Amino acid sequence: MFSNEDVAEIILRSGEHLILVTIAMIVAIAIGIPLGIAITRYPKFAQPILGVANALQTIPSLAIFGFLISVPFLGGIGKNPAIVALTLYALLPLIRNTYVGINSVDRAIREAGRGMGMTDWQLLTQVEIPLASGAILAGIRVATAISVGVATIAAAIGGGGLGVFIFRGLATLDNRLILMGAVPAAAIALGADLALGWIERRLREQPLRRGKLDRKYAIGGGILALLIAGLVGINYFQAPPTIAIGSKNFTEQVILGELLAQQIEMHTNINVDRQLNLGGAFICHEAVKAGKIAGYVEYTGTSLIQILKQAPIKDPQVVLDTVKQAYDRQFQLEVMSPLGFENTFAFIIRNEDAQRLQIKTLSEAAKYTPQMRGGFGYEFLERQDGYPALAKTYGLKFAKIQQMEFSLMYPAIEKKSVDLIAANSTDGLIPVLNLTILEDDKKYFPPYQAVPIFNRATLKKYPQIQPVIDKLAGKISTQDIQQMNYQVDNKSRPVDRVVREWLKSKNLT
Repeated sequence: MFSNEDVAEIILRSGEHLILVTIAMIVAIAIGIPLGIAITRYPKFAQPILGVANALQTIPSLAIFGFLISVPFLGGIGKNPAIVALTLYALLPLIRNTYVGINSVDRAIREAGRGMGMTDWQLLTQVEIPLASGAILAGIRVATAISVGVATIAAAIGGGGLGVFIFRGLATLDNRLILMGAVPAAAIALGADLALGWIERRLREQPLRRGKLDRKYAIGGGILALLIAGLVGINYFQAPPTIAIGSKNFTEQVILGELLAQQIEMHTNINVDRQLNLGGAFICHEAVKAGKIAGYVEYTGTSLIQILKQAPIKDPQVVLDTVKQAYDRQFQLEVMSPLGFENTFAFIIRNEDAQRLQIKTLSEAAKYTPQMRGGFGYEFLERQDGYPALAKTYGLKFAKIQQMEFSLMYPAIEKKSVDLIAANSTDGLIPVLNLTILEDDKKYFPPYQAVPIFNRATLKKYPQIQPVIDKLAGKISTQDIQQMNYQVDNKSRPVDRVVREWLKSKNLT
């Protein structure tokens, strides 16, 4: 089922995953356990600190990752913001279990210790912490399980780890890739939980005395440390990348990101790190603006309306010129020549429904939407050129609107969980799933030409990049991108191979 390349990448991503979890847990333990101890000595701070830690647990992980992108030093994309987010999520069980465990120590034992002349420090280290060690370890156990699970979402901001497979699998509807991420992540979580659970039970039966570890604990800890060190070593002995190329989190964007990466690697001596599946337009824009990635492919209409907050313009050349000038002036970003195709929003229904209702346009569909269920992405529901203004233009009123990840829309409409989705006009699954695109007869959407956008400082440092990317200008037709999307989505072919074959067919290798 898995090739040697797949196994090698699973090991690599597992190492990245363990790095994220291990570093986050070390930092969280260093913060959480002392805080838990401190609030046993200063009870008036207990509720505020536990309240803040509890509030952090309720914030969706993607929201924390998104917020951290713009935070200096700790933010951006990559491993740093992922570790910060994992640390925040791990604090509550560590603080709470330390606090509860120490407060649960019998008062008579404390009084006996004081009667023997123990100082507060001696009482804490020699009596309270050993007796509370089972509860503290239970907190570490819970925090570790949380960290392993949340770490899969770190791939959305380029943090790496096993979530890369899951996001890639969702984007391409490839269950094999999803399993490549989910199974090792579950194995790591289960292994950590079993190991810590065994240690916890032993501690409850016989608390540690005089701070000396039982020989079995030392052997087990040594084996685990060697395993983690091996995976970390494999991860870090990889050739360091020179630049990073990013993409949003759907098939076409992953293909375009891989296309930029291969084009650069084939024609220069630059080693490229692929930060694909980063999320929506704002995450990619902030990443390229901050130099966290060298470049990615954007659509001119998205840049005009979402990033620049300007009103829609119908003329493709005017949109392109406006975006170029504004990106140059405001963000020091280079907007390169269009790749050759346009990817606009497509309102899609099942062929059988289109024929039954005899509708071909959005205007015709509007009168049936009160009986329909719409499936839209989170970004589309919020963006200025998205659903709210479109609904006013066409008078759309759905019986129910389901918010969902972009990668889940096609499975949803295929299984009849929704009746109409807003996807992309170049998606390869449209003909495969026997779907119909409704015509935007009122010409609501602006032009959406695909253009590479690069950080100008990166281009200045590596001037060989621009002429290489310029070779792609006008080379990708709508049929080309649809075929590549089809090969990945329907044929489950690896993205890198599909891109390599296309480059060869255009004599770009």
